Amino acid sequence: MTAPSGPAPAGVPAVHCRSLGVSFGAVRALHDVSLDLAAGRIHALVGQNGAGKTTLAKVLGGLQTPDSGTVSIAGREIPHGDVRAAKAAGLAMVHQHFSLPPSFTVAEALELAAVRPGGRRVYRRADLHRRWQADVAELGGAATLSTRIRDLPVEARQSLEIVRALATEASVLLLDEPTALLTPAATDALFERLRRLRADGVTILVVLHKLREVAAVADTVSVLRDGELVLGPAEMSEVSQGQLSDAIVGSGAADAAPAGVSASGSGPDSPSGTATRSALLEMIGVSSADSAFEPGLAAIDLRVESGEIVGIAGVEGNGQRSLVSVIAGLSPLTAGSVRIGDDEMSAAAPALRRIRGLRLVPFDRNTEGVSQSAPLWLNQSALRLIDRHARDVVYPPRRGIVHAVAPAGSERDDSKLRVGERLGVRWRQLSPLISLRQFKSQAATAMDRWRVRYDNVAQPAESLSGGNIQRLILSRELDSDLEVLVAAQPTRGLDFAATEFVRRSLRGRRDDGAGVLLVSSDLDELFELSDRLAVMYGGRIVAHFDGPYDRRAVGDAMTGAVR
Repeated sequence: MTAPSGPAPAGVPAVHCRSLGVSFGAVRALHDVSLDLAAGRIHALVGQNGAGKTTLAKVLGGLQTPDSGTVSIAGREIPHGDVRAAKAAGLAMVHQHFSLPPSFTVAEALELAAVRPGGRRVYRRADLHRRWQADVAELGGAATLSTRIRDLPVEARQSLEIVRALATEASVLLLDEPTALLTPAATDALFERLRRLRADGVTILVVLHKLREVAAVADTVSVLRDGELVLGPAEMSEVSQGQLSDAIVGSGAADAAPAGVSASGSGPDSPSGTATRSALLEMIGVSSADSAFEPGLAAIDLRVESGEIVGIAGVEGNGQRSLVSVIAGLSPLTAGSVRIGDDEMSAAAPALRRIRGLRLVPFDRNTEGVSQSAPLWLNQSALRLIDRHARDVVYPPRRGIVHAVAPAGSERDDSKLRVGERLGVRWRQLSPLISLRQFKSQAATAMDRWRVRYDNVAQPAESLSGGNIQRLILSRELDSDLEVLVAAQPTRGLDFAATEFVRRSLRGRRDDGAGVLLVSSDLDELFELSDRLAVMYGGRIVAHFDGPYDRRAVGDAMTGAVR
């Protein structure tokens, strides 16, 4: 692989685009966007979910062909949709969604992108590996160059995507929501690395959602709203947070909660319900096996009652994923019991837990929450068939129907493409038929209620922005007959308007009598929403707190000072 060209000549913008326009059917993603980014600086691009940030990033990287306009990198005009030309001009991109093959090792992933020492075709692998040791150490856990991508936790995969982009020795680095899956500590480490790259003359364009992150790292900021550039590039020293907020949301009106979902609650001190509430989720003495990068559970006792939000705090990697996986039925228990309502569910399949009223907003919306290649209507509604009919689903349909499968045991039909295998579904004889047209209509109605921005219910989930995928998941999980909601990092990677939308929705379901287990690395979010708080450390719950919360005491428990 040849080295990319160097930085832009003096006075030439590192990134120059003029009059860019992109439409997807009736949806206008970009309209007349013109932007000049000076070399050797960190530029932030912000806007609400669906504002066009990812589309602009893809156009700059040659991954999306614009309907109009031009793009130049370091003074070289890039042909539309030409990824190789963008890379040759010195641009490297870290995508919002993971792009590394799961079967690759860390070393293989880096070798695929790396510039060879001295630009040679023949090189010593050991030379490359020595250069990457420090980078791999930043992945955390037990990661080494021989670790398979599939064995890395989500945060480490995101970090590896960044390391791989840096291995290209690019002069322009484009990062699309790089902090979406990172812990606060990992975010700080990333920003420090970006500052070092800036000192070396690298130009950085980073798509961010949180204004405090923009203030922490950016030299300039640009704002997209509804596909139009409404602010910037503006010097951070000359823009107030109020001006940024106004530019991002326009009128300043936040999204209302969808019809039928209460948003009356205003904080952790306003749950509805009586003094004695029933336990909707109860874990007694639950233990589970360790995973490769996280301890298993150790004698967990946890109770979530009707009409309350219970928060789970902790430094990531201390058993939170194991907790969610065990509750969802995706990992087995080695001891203890799990009850949902009055039912013993310790050995129940995920599908049966859904039937009992358990809903899940997973840690990684892109790989755990949706099937990227499946159409929106199927992602939104397939699980709802299980919820409503206590039956299983097979797809694709014949002659415009979806088959709901009766719960009686009979021979498995392998001729059908199965959806939801991970749910523990067992395939049985075909039973009642449901109109596909009605199925799609119901999915569209639900997505419209949750303000998912889409063009057609048949488009794949991978065509949506991250925030809209999260809304799709929320429309499926919250807009149903739930008893218990397990929400893992539900606002991670969302802009502030979408974040408030999600928080109001969680309060609304609590006020309707549901029990909510909120797992988050954002202490401010936990303090704002939680009626009670538990702290995990080393796979154990080491402390319980009632509001108002003492940040220092919670922090001590998170770092192991309290056991």
